[in-house]
Amino acid sequence: MATLDTRAQNAHLIDPDAVPRRRLASVRRLRGAGTDARRSWRDRYVRQIVVGDALAATVAALVAALFRFGPSTDTPGPGPVTTWFVVALPLVWVTAMLVSRSYEQRFLWVGAEEFRRVFLAAVIMLATVGTVSWAFKLEVARGFVVLALPLAAGLTLVQRLVHRWLLHRARQGGDKRQTTIIVGHRGGVLSLHRQLERQAYHGYHVVGCCLPAGTAGGGTAEFDGIPVLGGLDEVARVVAEHEIDTVAVLPSPELDGAALRQLGWDLETTKAELLLAPAVTEIVGTRVQIRPVSGLPLMHVERPEFRGLRRLVKAAFDRLAAGLVVLAIAPALLAIALTVKFTSRGPVFYRHERVGMDGQPFHVLKFRTMVPGSDRHIDALREQSDGNTVQFKMKSDPRVTPVGKLLRRFSLDELPQLFNVLGGSMSLVGPRPHVTREVEQYGFDMRRRLLVKPGITGLWQVSGRSNLSWDDSVRIDVRYVENWSLSFDLMIIAKTVGAVVRGSGAY
Repeated sequence: MATLDTRAQNAHLIDPDAVPRRRLASVRRLRGAGTDARRSWRDRYVRQIVVGDALAATVAALVAALFRFGPSTDTPGPGPVTTWFVVALPLVWVTAMLVSRSYEQRFLWVGAEEFRRVFLAAVIMLATVGTVSWAFKLEVARGFVVLALPLAAGLTLVQRLVHRWLLHRARQGGDKRQTTIIVGHRGGVLSLHRQLERQAYHGYHVVGCCLPAGTAGGGTAEFDGIPVLGGLDEVARVVAEHEIDTVAVLPSPELDGAALRQLGWDLETTKAELLLAPAVTEIVGTRVQIRPVSGLPLMHVERPEFRGLRRLVKAAFDRLAAGLVVLAIAPALLAIALTVKFTSRGPVFYRHERVGMDGQPFHVLKFRTMVPGSDRHIDALREQSDGNTVQFKMKSDPRVTPVGKLLRRFSLDELPQLFNVLGGSMSLVGPRPHVTREVEQYGFDMRRRLLVKPGITGLWQVSGRSNLSWDDSVRIDVRYVENWSLSFDLMIIAKTVGAVVRGSGAY
């Protein structure tokens, strides 16, 4: 079987001298024996999580039986119905996961849908067992059921998280990925390519693109470091020749409804998956629903919710959680404050004016990490900024104290902002607050971040922080504002722990 670069040479599509050697080596490794070989790990992955679910249910049943009935002979043993339930729980549990479709590959690898289906299956199973035992007067120990099913759900979620984490690590190392071509115009291809490369754990490895003939980049051997394999009307041929696994199509006038439908039909003769990027790429989740209108499936985009009951729930959660965290870490806050006080001259806390919700200024509170009067030296250091075109950041800022470097490395200097949350000027999760000089440079898109309260953590913190370009920061902040929810906030809070430990972009 010919390799990808050899076939491309025969097709006169690529000048081999123009293609980076590193990318060609990666393409050869990914191609292997073809699409089936690259996807063979998927079935093994599903089998592993099925076995893991069965083991989780077995452990949950044994633990629940031990706690409910105990090893003592003085404790009454389980009845026959309960005994059968203990034995049958692994099979019943796997069946429930199968019925909830939590083993379907489209719900695995990334996203929260897999875990939502596991949780939903556990709730339905708990309700079903309760209803059936009541209706038929079955003698099932309620204490056993109440302990076994939640424990099985928890262990199932943990083992699936471990499997996903291992998969993401393998993908970041270059394994278990699928070859991908991007179809669209130059700007969209550039943006999507960089996004997929930055988030390699999704498993899409871009090996080429198809551009419109006559556009900038079209007809050349290479664009943005990847080969140009053909035009928009050659996608099916490119997929067949190079055994491409995934085709990502961006919005373009050349690929209208009829052309896109024809492309879908042409790809049915191959093994490639078709991905369509909507024009409004940052609107996802529950705000987007496909509904039939006059016999046509139309995408309905709900309004983002900036007021109302959900906002009240978020505010209540923020203040309750912030209060509990402050009480829990009060000794650590005191220890940090004393360390800052006795290791350098100046106040313990640093108050700085930032712009918050609706453009209203407020003072953000942080542990001081710089020498007193450091604000007066920022203009002299601005040329040495390591940040993006708008935000000033330095990886080796001479104004930072030795203790301040440690606090910044693990974001401990941000902990006093919990008091901002208690005061109502900030939220636990939201866009980071910017200074007035930065807000004055906002474009129209970025001003939408002022519709919500700024947060201690957010998508910016868990996506690279200061390492991000300004355009990426804008995209991430707008995505949060457009799609915020309490469950989204909880996911970001969970990811913040890993981001803080890694310290990526913290300076």
